[in-house]
Amino acid sequence: MTARNFAARSRLMCGTALILLSAVPALAAEEEAGVLSLDPILVQKRDPLGGAADRATAVYVADAEIERAAMGDLRDLFAGIASVSVGGAIPVAQKIFVNGVDMLNLAIQVDGVSQNNRVFHHASANAFDPGMMKFVRVDPGAAPADAGPYALAGSVVMETVDAGDLLDGGQAFGGRARLSYSGNGQTAGGSLALASRSNGFEFLAYGRRMTGDDYKDGGGNTVTGTAADLTTGLMKFAYEGLEGHRVEFSAQQMDDKSDRNFRANFGPSGAGTVVYDTSRKVASLRYENTNGFGMWDPMAMIGFSETRIAAPLYGPSFGTSKTVNARLQNTFHLPAAGTITAGIDFLKKNSHFTDGGATPEGEEKSDTIGLFAQARLEPARRLKLSAGLRADWQDFTGEDFAQTGTPYTDDPFGFSGNLSLVYDVTDELSLRAAYSNVFGGIMLEDNYHFWRSYDYSALEPSRAQNIVLGADWQSGGWDIGGEVFQTQIDDTRTFAGAAVTTYDFESRGYNLAATYGWDSGFARFTFSDSESTVDGDAASSYYVLDSGAPLGKVLSLQVQQQLRQLNMVAGAHVEAALSYSHGATDDPSVQALPGYEVLNLFAEYRPPSYSNVTIRASLDNAFDRTFSDRATYGGDYDGFSTLNEPGRTFRLEASVTF
Repeated sequence: MTARNFAARSRLMCGTALILLSAVPALAAEEEAGVLSLDPILVQKRDPLGGAADRATAVYVADAEIERAAMGDLRDLFAGIASVSVGGAIPVAQKIFVNGVDMLNLAIQVDGVSQNNRVFHHASANAFDPGMMKFVRVDPGAAPADAGPYALAGSVVMETVDAGDLLDGGQAFGGRARLSYSGNGQTAGGSLALASRSNGFEFLAYGRRMTGDDYKDGGGNTVTGTAADLTTGLMKFAYEGLEGHRVEFSAQQMDDKSDRNFRANFGPSGAGTVVYDTSRKVASLRYENTNGFGMWDPMAMIGFSETRIAAPLYGPSFGTSKTVNARLQNTFHLPAAGTITAGIDFLKKNSHFTDGGATPEGEEKSDTIGLFAQARLEPARRLKLSAGLRADWQDFTGEDFAQTGTPYTDDPFGFSGNLSLVYDVTDELSLRAAYSNVFGGIMLEDNYHFWRSYDYSALEPSRAQNIVLGADWQSGGWDIGGEVFQTQIDDTRTFAGAAVTTYDFESRGYNLAATYGWDSGFARFTFSDSESTVDGDAASSYYVLDSGAPLGKVLSLQVQQQLRQLNMVAGAHVEAALSYSHGATDDPSVQALPGYEVLNLFAEYRPPSYSNVTIRASLDNAFDRTFSDRATYGGDYDGFSTLNEPGRTFRLEASVTF
C-alpha cells in the first residue's frame, strides 16, 4: 500500500466518521443499561489517583475493550490504542510495545506483583489472560516513583477481578460463564467465574480453557504452530472489616502446551515444530485500608511470579525466571489538596537455564532495595504537580561457567526522579509536560543465552530519560489530545559473542487521539508515529530486539452504536499501518515494512427477558487481509516468514451472569 493510497483511504475513512458523528447530538458519554462504553475517561475517574498530574499522560483501557477481549488475548485488549502495540499472533509469542519501546523496559505489575520474567527471546516474557482483568492502565514514558524500580520507559498496571465485581448489591453468591467459538482454526473456549461473600469474607474462583487447530492467514495458508491449548486459573480470598482493613490473597496460573514453530515468534519454516511447554504463576498477599485518610493510609504487600519454558530446540532445555517483590508504603493525605506516598520496596530476580546436563547450568540474579516518595499536589487553582524521587541499591551476580567459585558481581546504585505538570489554560484546554530520569541497573539476560560464557568487563548499569509534551481539549462530547515523546535508554545490555556490550537506544515520535460520545454511542480514534534508533542510527527489528520495534505510523478507529429498539449494540474497528521504511542500511535484505488496513465488525444482543445474557457475533479481518501486526518481529526482512495474524474469522460468544 503506497503512502498516497493510505493517506487517501485514511482521509475518506476519518472524514466519513466525522460526518456521521456531527449529525448526532453531542451528549456526554455515560454507561447505561448495561452498555459498556469505549470512553477511557470513565475508567480514569474510577482511579483514586486519576486526577493527578502523573496520570495525565496515562492510557486507560476502556470497559468495553476489557469485556470484548475476555475470550481473546493481549492484542484484543489493546486493539483500540495505537500507541500500545502487541506483536506475535499467539499468546506464547505476544510482546507489548509502548511508544515503540519493548515491555522489558517497563515496570509491569499484576495485582502489585512485578513481572518481566525474561526467559526466551522467541517467546513472550509476559502472557496475560484478559478474562481475569478489571483494570488496565499504561503509563508511557515518565512513570511515578511508586511504580517500582526499573520503570525505564513507563509502566503497565493490571488488576484482576474481585468478588465484588461479580456481585450486585447485597448478593452473596454469583458468577459469570462464557463460551466462545472461532471458525478459523475451529477454536472453542469456555470460562467460569464464581464469587461469594459473607460477613466480610470474599472468595473468587476463575478458570478458562481454550483448544483448537492451527488457523489460516488471509492468503488461505495454514499458519503452523498457532493451535490453541491454553489453560488459565485465578483464585482470591479476602477479608474486609467494617473499618476498611482489607487483607487479600491472590494466586493465578497460565499454562500453554502445544506444537509451536521451532522459533515460536516466527512463521512456518523448514525447521518444523516442537512442543513449547510454558507456565506462568503469580501470587500475592496484600493489606490496605480502603477507608484510609489523614496521615495514616498504609499498604503492604508481598508477591511472587515465575515463568518457565521447556522448549526442546537442540535437546532438552528449561528456562526459569522468578521474581519476588515486597512493598511497604504509606499515603499522607495533606490538609490542602494533595498526597505524598512514601515507602520502601524490594525486588529479587533469578534467571536460570539448564539443558539436562549437556552443558553447565547458567544463572544470573539480582536483589534491589529501593526507597521512594511521590508527591501529588495542586499548588494553584489551575495547576497540578506530581514529583517523585527513588534511590535503588542493586546487588547483581552473574554466571560462573568456569567454576572458579567466584562469579562476577556488581552493586550499582542510582537515583531516579520524575516531574509532571498539568496547567488548565481554560476550562476546556490543558497543557501537560512530564520528565523522568531513571536508574535502570543491570538487566538480567535472556536465560536461553546462558550456554555461552560471558565476559562482563564492559557491563554498565543502564539509565533512561523520558520527555512528554502534550495538550488536551474537552468540550461537550469531544475529547481531543496529542503529545510528542522521546525515550532514550543509555547502556542497554547486549552481547557480541561471549562479550557483554552495550548500546544507546532511542524512541521518539508523537501520538494523537480524538473521542466523541453521544447518548447512544461512542467513537474513538488514535494515531501513533514512532521511530527507533541504536547509537543514533536507524536500526532494523533484529538490532532493536528486546529494546523496541520499528513501528512507523499506526492508527485505530473504533465506533459503537446502541440500537435500543433491537436490544443490540453494534460496532466496527479499523486498524491500519502505513508502509514504513525505517532507513536501516546495515543489511541489504532489509525492506520496508508493508502497510495494511483491517476491518473488524461486531454485534451484541441482549434478550429482553434475559438481561443477564449477552450474545456477541464478530467478523474479524472482514476483507481477509494477509498481514502481521506491525510490532511482530521480522516484517522488515525480505523473504522472512513472519507470524501472520488470522485471516477472515467469524466468532460467536455467549456470556451469562447469575
